[in-house]
Amino acid sequence: MKKSLLVLIGSLLVMSSPAQSVSWRGNVTIQERLFLKDPTDPRQHGNNASIVAQPEMYYEWEGGKQNISFIPFVRLDQRDDERTHADIRELSWSYIARDYEWTLGISKVYWGVTEARHIVDIINQTDLVEDFNQEEKLGQPMARLVLIRDWGTVDLFVLPGFRERTFAGVKGRPRIIPRVEKNLTRYESSQQDKHVDLAARWSHTLGDMDIGLSLFHGTSREPLLSPARYNGEIVLAPFYQIIDQAGLDIQLTRGSWLWKLEAINLDGNYAKYRRATGGFEYTFYGVVGSADMGLVMEYLYDSRGELATTPFEDDIMVGLRMTLNDEQSSDALLGIIKDRFNDSYLISLEASRRIGDSWKLSMQASKFVVDKLDQSLKSFARDDFVQIELGYYF
Repeated sequence: MKKSLLVLIGSLLVMSSPAQSVSWRGNVTIQERLFLKDPTDPRQHGNNASIVAQPEMYYEWEGGKQNISFIPFVRLDQRDDERTHADIRELSWSYIARDYEWTLGISKVYWGVTEARHIVDIINQTDLVEDFNQEEKLGQPMARLVLIRDWGTVDLFVLPGFRERTFAGVKGRPRIIPRVEKNLTRYESSQQDKHVDLAARWSHTLGDMDIGLSLFHGTSREPLLSPARYNGEIVLAPFYQIIDQAGLDIQLTRGSWLWKLEAINLDGNYAKYRRATGGFEYTFYGVVGSADMGLVMEYLYDSRGELATTPFEDDIMVGLRMTLNDEQSSDALLGIIKDRFNDSYLISLEASRRIGDSWKLSMQASKFVVDKLDQSLKSFARDDFVQIELGYYF
């Protein structure tokens, strides 16, 4: 809570800065999660409300060659103490030249092209209490050098300091059962969370194809979870191993077709595996007025099979995206991820629409259909929910 208050105070200071010195924007969002069933663990909450504040400050000088970015984040959650948290998403200085760029500080970097899962995206840690879909990330301390050449762009990273993945607390929902106990966290490295990680990525556009090749050496962002006893309760203890990961991401655009692929090879002393996600999106333009409709299909693979830490080890994802192209930026995405060898699947719906110039209404719904023989999704069998958000953007 102290960290939350510090970030909130810093946010207010940013917003009170002279207009001629900085530009700022951001949002304040109220969220309500409505759960359709009683929880599996009676300690877990039912319906739950929370509020988020995320202001953004941007200051530049020398004709835009240098800039400072500051993006604090704070959520106050009604019931889950672990979801009441604060973070600095960005606090960085950047220098931009003609053929190179420097970034120093805390920042966020996104890699990936597929819809279902972003498996090559490894620089920032997942903020799992924020989003079950693993889309939200914590800020990462870094020194980043970008070299821009005719033959491609090279990103070089030095990443001092590791961020643990966030997990829902005892009352949190949805969450893994047994729950994850962060007080039992262990590391392969003797430096623990002080290990300095290294990463590099080459990216280039070749005709209609965008390609990226990446390398990472350091502490895995995904912990291995093992059963343990804590205060008389069976819980899961996180263990972060040192890994080498090679990644590939490709996106090919051909008319109405968009072909996508992400693949990784991960090598560690405690786990070695390969993962891939690939497929296509085909867009039907002007199906109703100016509205476009996209059909998405992807396959998700993990070489660990039933031993995978993700439930999506051999699954098919089918989605339908509707973009109205109206003044309110209305859109919706309906997706189904189905296991190929049992009757488990996840149905999700995301939709959003602007209201006026400053407001945005968003809705997300998830339904878990779990086969009785499927252990990977068993924890979420009763966690069907509808999430409604109303955000004010300034």
